[in-house]
Amino acid sequence: MNQRYRPQRYQPITRLGLGGTGLGDMYHATTDAAGEATVDAAWDAGIRYFDTAPHYGTGLSELRFGQALRRRARDEYTLSTKVGRLLVPDVAGDIASPFVSSLPFRRVLDYTADGARRSVEDSLQRLAIGSIDIVYVHDLSIDALGNEFEHYFRIAAGPGGAFEGLVKLREEGLIKGWGLGVNTIEPCLRALRQSDPDIFLLAGRYTLMEQTPLEELFPLCAERGAHVVQGGPFNSGFLAGGGNYDYGPASPAQHEHRDRLRKVAARHGVDLAAAALQFGLGHPVVVATIPGASSPEHLRRNASLLGIEIPEQFWQELLAEGLLPPDAPVPPRTAPQDT
Repeated sequence: MNQRYRPQRYQPITRLGLGGTGLGDMYHATTDAAGEATVDAAWDAGIRYFDTAPHYGTGLSELRFGQALRRRARDEYTLSTKVGRLLVPDVAGDIASPFVSSLPFRRVLDYTADGARRSVEDSLQRLAIGSIDIVYVHDLSIDALGNEFEHYFRIAAGPGGAFEGLVKLREEGLIKGWGLGVNTIEPCLRALRQSDPDIFLLAGRYTLMEQTPLEELFPLCAERGAHVVQGGPFNSGFLAGGGNYDYGPASPAQHEHRDRLRKVAARHGVDLAAAALQFGLGHPVVVATIPGASSPEHLRRNASLLGIEIPEQFWQELLAEGLLPPDAPVPPRTAPQDT
């Protein structure tokens, strides 16, 4: 079996990363200058892990990351992007919610090995950077593709599919690791059982709002030597005070759950957003968390949240109140010192 992805092999991968949705104009438009300033602020804050995707603004996020990172020494940061959507020229563009902007391309779903290789090559062109460290197969999730999930998963996992293609790219040394970038657990479980993924970018499923990976996924990751990057630690900004949850309006039950979390936080003088950002890093299979940011101020806010010390009594009350399951590992009292 091929040697698995180990974060320490490609240091620096940092526990706080920068997700690229904001640089792809998710929810609101930003500027190229603001995008570059955001990456600069991340660098100044010690962040050395950056994640993007062709889907984010039909290449806009990759383009902006490339503009900001190409002047940096390539061995000083870790870069990930995704496959599953090829971009083909289309002057009308292709605005797809929750993104509000588009470059002159449209998305074409392609989960084949050939499509994965072409996607990686196209991403390298947009980034104008000579290598990509990690590649995720994007959105093989029931929530993302509805009833088409099974069809596309079979393509990706079958002969001539993206899984096979990414294993080959890893063997050739063109990438260092691969996995899935999803917001549901089932594809990760099936990928671990059917192939040889190294790492998963799992958005929104291991947060203060829900901890479903504890039952099966995280134990299997530990057994197989795979790792997890926590995406969406705020559940689309909900735990930071927003009204959306998983890219849509939050339900009354979700508001009620957040209210209970807020009451516990208030009793201990805890910033709930800081707790949300730090929670995922308490689990040993989670190597990084990557909230999005579209401005330097937003970025610096996230970096400061990671350094806030949270009393153990806060976590213990969440456990006692049933707001966390009893087997959920909680962060140590001292906040993570490495970004």
